[in-house]
Amino acid sequence: MVSLALTVLRAAGLALVGLYAGGVLFVVIAPSVARLPGPAYVRHWQALNADHGRTMPPLLLTAVAILLVAAVISWRHGRLVFVLGAAAVILVVLTIVLTVAALEPLNQLANTWDPDRLPAGWDESRERWSRLHLVRTALALAAFACLITVQFLDRSHP
Repeated sequence: MVSLALTVLRAAGLALVGLYAGGVLFVVIAPSVARLPGPAYVRHWQALNADHGRTMPPLLLTAVAILLVAAVISWRHGRLVFVLGAAAVILVVLTIVLTVAALEPLNQLANTWDPDRLPAGWDESRERWSRLHLVRTALALAAFACLITVQFLDRSHP
């Protein structure tokens, strides 16, 4: 029964973190968005803020809960499996902390802007957001890599 529970938890955690990592990675690799003129970029940013504000908190909090339980259950499957599972939890939590502490204030600021009358220095906020988002993307991809590695290493308990 534990093996089935662990299998389901790992699959769900991998899917949620993979979805998240892929979503944040797409923002990094979508060069056309970065080339948008200011008003179009801010409209895009504001639209994403609305969507992500609704979907990301439940997705990430569910992922953290699932990964935490999976890591605890995995402790008997070897130190490396446990450490990588715990590292994935920590990395996802770090993406949440970074988002709440640094990226969300920039999102809220951007939400106040009139795209047709952008404030002076708006592009500096965009650049800061982009740099922070790159860090968040690296953390998310590292969490995903930890989870894939756990799946590979713990073949006896798929």
